[in-house]
Amino acid sequence: MDPLLYVFDLIVFIGIFGIVSLSLNLEFGFAGLANFGKVAFFLIGAYTYALLSQIGLPFYLCLIAGGLISAIFGLLVSLPALRLRADYLAIAVLAFGEILRLIVKSEDWLAGGDWGITVSSAISLAGASHRVDALVNIALVYFCLFICFTVAQLLANSPYGRAMRAIREDEIAAETLGKSRAKFKAQALMLGSAMAGVAGGLYAQYLHCVLPGMFMPMITFTVWIMVLLGGPANNWGALLGAALVEIFDRGTNIVKDYFVLPIDPSNLQYILFGALIIFVLLYRPHGLLKESSIKTKALRLAYNGRRSIKNKRS
Repeated sequence: MDPLLYVFDLIVFIGIFGIVSLSLNLEFGFAGLANFGKVAFFLIGAYTYALLSQIGLPFYLCLIAGGLISAIFGLLVSLPALRLRADYLAIAVLAFGEILRLIVKSEDWLAGGDWGITVSSAISLAGASHRVDALVNIALVYFCLFICFTVAQLLANSPYGRAMRAIREDEIAAETLGKSRAKFKAQALMLGSAMAGVAGGLYAQYLHCVLPGMFMPMITFTVWIMVLLGGPANNWGALLGAALVEIFDRGTNIVKDYFVLPIDPSNLQYILFGALIIFVLLYRPHGLLKESSIKTKALRLAYNGRRSIKNKRS
């Protein structure tokens, strides 16, 4: 493989999983939702894109539809699941993801079964080289990443984001102030699912196919590693975690071409991931980047007021 294409491929995957990491950070980092079924909404976005692209819809409509349908499923899952405690919620959403994967695997009429669906690239330029196609994909992925990041940052620094953090910290106190726990968590799950659906559509478009085996539960746990490593409730941390994990993931796959190891690099990768997450939780539980501070006009005014008082006293 062309080394430059390999780098482009890595950049695309960092962008795609950066979006998924942002979506989980919104749910877990800000709203405190333990979503262990993230791969389900990633799958919904990918299969929605694949099925709609087969009937000739433009790629941008397929992406939007993937996000909307994932958001609808996020709402439907949240209605019964949010009545459960955090640990039972995690189990319920994890089961939903695995059931969904088994459905698309078993039902040939729905999504091709084990053979999956072939997706024609909608943004390839006629006569262009593979490098040019890769650059076009990078532009599309990072345009979507920019939109998702902007939305996540605006929410984090808005009254809505402050309400989500309050519910995460103390649900009872937040509800006494009129903030509905179920409403905010359902909305966070919907928005996070929509982002994951868009990422799934980009994934399908880039790989030109979707298969049930591409959506194993390990995808969810990898995204959790990204968020925990980078730093929950910090959108820059979510992107940093996605970049580090993807670089590490690809790096272990090239190791076998240059070194003879007594263990398969894929298995070594899981061992190192496990050791890494234990190390982070023990010695840096807030991740590489601390939780982002709230940036609002009211806080800036309060900070400036305190500073001016201190200056007058001095």
